[in-house]
Amino acid sequence: MGLSGTVVRRIKWLSDGILVDGRRVNTRYVPQLGEVLSVRLSDPERRSGIAPSSGPLDIVYEDPDLLVLNKASGVAVHPGPGHYNDTIGNFLLYYYDSKGEEGDFHPVHRLDRGTSGLMVVARHPHAQEVLKRQLHTSDFRRTYLAVCEGTLEPAFGMVDAPLGPKEGSLVEQCVRPDGKSARTRYETIQKAGNYSLLRLELDTGRTHQIRVHLAWLGHPLVGDFLYGKECLEVIRRPALHSAELSFRHPITGERLSFSQPLPEDMAALLPGYLPVPRDPF
Repeated sequence: MGLSGTVVRRIKWLSDGILVDGRRVNTRYVPQLGEVLSVRLSDPERRSGIAPSSGPLDIVYEDPDLLVLNKASGVAVHPGPGHYNDTIGNFLLYYYDSKGEEGDFHPVHRLDRGTSGLMVVARHPHAQEVLKRQLHTSDFRRTYLAVCEGTLEPAFGMVDAPLGPKEGSLVEQCVRPDGKSARTRYETIQKAGNYSLLRLELDTGRTHQIRVHLAWLGHPLVGDFLYGKECLEVIRRPALHSAELSFRHPITGERLSFSQPLPEDMAALLPGYLPVPRDPF
């Protein structure tokens, strides 16, 4: 099954963690031909410390190993200062409780609070570890739609600029030669007045990667108060949407692909907006 040492150490102490034909065995046991091996992957207890709290969840896909969510803008993924009970983590644990199911919060990746769109959450630690190993491989693809200021020249290309923390800031990132490798592919889909609609695909997944790369090019996201300028009269958050998500199922290996259309607040920035043709890269 490819279980990690962390997962094995957790389940080997459970009375039903590793069973052969319904009886408990230790990790040294070698199953014989015809015996049925059962391994408990779900969480019998919650270690995250997140409090369940009722809130909206837009579930695009669900199975015993993972969920794919369409996150609304303005909702944080993890609890933190000012948002301890109104995050995806809180809402998801409440959802599990409402169904009488076990499970803790096992996010595979994150979206900024202002970013809308698709994200995947594992149902158990093994699925989380397998999916996280995919994150920086070609098996895991994330495609975003963004509205930026101005017009990029050339209209398509790759930004290859390392990112790291900005000195003097606890939040901001910046392009810096000693930063971590960061690559963003982009293509201009539509121009509308002073704005451009971009399709972007991440080769890496650094904090604020798209936001910093576009600002570094001189074309920050519309509404990006941190790396550009606030535009409350046109949009109340950075104009960034996780539009497509594709990965291999952590247990079956099947490729799963999902898409979500541009949300209304971003489409309103683009008079005459038409749905984006798929997969230009």
